[in-house]
Amino acid sequence: MSAAEPERRTRYYYVDESGDGVLFGGRGKLLLGQPGSLRFFMLGLLDVNDPAALQSDLDELRRNILNDPYFSGVPSLKKTARAFHAKDDLPEVRREVFRTLLAHDVKFSAVIKDMHSVADYVRNRNLRDSDYRYHPDELYDFTVRRLFKARLHKEEDYRVCFSVRGQTNRTRILQQSVEAARNKFCREKGLPATSTVHVHAAHPHEQAGLQAADYFLWALQRVYNTHEERFIRTIWETVSVVEDADDTRLHPCGEYYTRRNPLNLTAIER
Repeated sequence: MSAAEPERRTRYYYVDESGDGVLFGGRGKLLLGQPGSLRFFMLGLLDVNDPAALQSDLDELRRNILNDPYFSGVPSLKKTARAFHAKDDLPEVRREVFRTLLAHDVKFSAVIKDMHSVADYVRNRNLRDSDYRYHPDELYDFTVRRLFKARLHKEEDYRVCFSVRGQTNRTRILQQSVEAARNKFCREKGLPATSTVHVHAAHPHEQAGLQAADYFLWALQRVYNTHEERFIRTIWETVSVVEDADDTRLHPCGEYYTRRNPLNLTAIER
C-alpha cells in the first residue's frame, strides 16, 4: 500500500437465525400451531467493531466460568465449554455473557417474518402455480436480502459470517444474495456498487461473533415467543433496527422498531 492510499475499512457482520422456516410435515401437513413450531422466523445481524477483542473477552469469560467451583458438575457446562448458547446456558452464565457483550461496540439488527403470513403466501402461490413447492431456504434467502438491503455500501470491505445451517454448503448462494441486495440498493440510490463482500459460514464455537449474535437474537425472540421484555430492554441501546416485515397494521412495508420507536409487548400485540 502506498503512502497516499487510504487504509481499507473493514466491517464485520455475523448472522444467525431463530426458527427453521419449516411449514409442512409429512403428507403436506401444516406444522404451525403444533408443539415445537415457532410462529416467527427471525434473522439477526450483529455488526462487531472489533471481533478479536470480542473473541478474547468471551474466551476469558468461558475459562473463568469453567474454573469456578460454583458451576462444578452442572450438566449444561458441557455445552458452554464449547460455545455460549443463550437457550442452553444457565441464567447466571447468561447474565455474565450479556454483561460482556454490552461492553463492546456492537450493533444489532433483525428481520422478522410471521410464519402465518408465509403460509398464506405459499397457498396463494400454489393457486397460481401448481408446480410451486415451498422450501425453507426460500424464506431464509428473502430475509437475507431484506436484512442486507442498505448495509453494504458505506465501507470498502465487508466480511459476512453466517452460522452454518444443516449439511448443505450454501456459501455461494448466500454470496449471491448479499451482492444482489447491495446492487439493488445502490441502483435505486444511484450509488456505485464497488464494495468488496466476502461471505463464509462457520459454527458458533469457531466465531465469538456468532455466539454474540445468538444472544441478541435470543433476547428478541423472547419478546415474540414467550412475552418477556426484560432481555430486549437489556440490549436495546445496541439495536439499530428490528424490521417486523409482516406487521402491516400501520405501514404496508412492515413495522420498523428503533430507539425512537421501541419494541415492547404493547407494540407487537396483534
